[in-house]
Amino acid sequence: MPGRLSREICVSEPSPRGTYLVISEALRARITEGAYSDGLPSEAEIGREFGVARTTVRRALRAVEASGEIVTLAGVGWQVAATGRLAPYERIMTDLRDRIRAGSLPAGARLPSEAELAETYGVARGTVRRAVRELEAAGYVEARQGVGRFVSPTP
Repeated sequence: MPGRLSREICVSEPSPRGTYLVISEALRARITEGAYSDGLPSEAEIGREFGVARTTVRRALRAVEASGEIVTLAGVGWQVAATGRLAPYERIMTDLRDRIRAGSLPAGARLPSEAELAETYGVARGTVRRAVRELEAAGYVEARQGVGRFVSPTP
């Protein structure tokens, strides 16, 4: 992985005191470089990389979170704050709503299937379902039993 720092570089002293601070600074540097645009690695992966226990990783992540640089999203994990402000369903909902408003999905147009949207956005079908339900509730989309979902004539 490019930009990956080895344990020898990051944690040069065997002392357990302050190790989480060294890890948090390494994570901050990577965030600044844009290495985590798709989200941070799992706690286990970070722990293996730095050769520390998961509790040390959690402490480092909490330190970075306290500075506002990362957020945790339920069911998603740790995200860089700039890209983590919206939950995946909100991102899909916003994108589809913007496409409807811009006219690239005109009134009466059929939305892609849940499976197609899930593949496009790289999420589970349940996430797509939630986004589309929110659009239905807001009046942008209407469901036709057995046929599909369509852009409403007057959102």
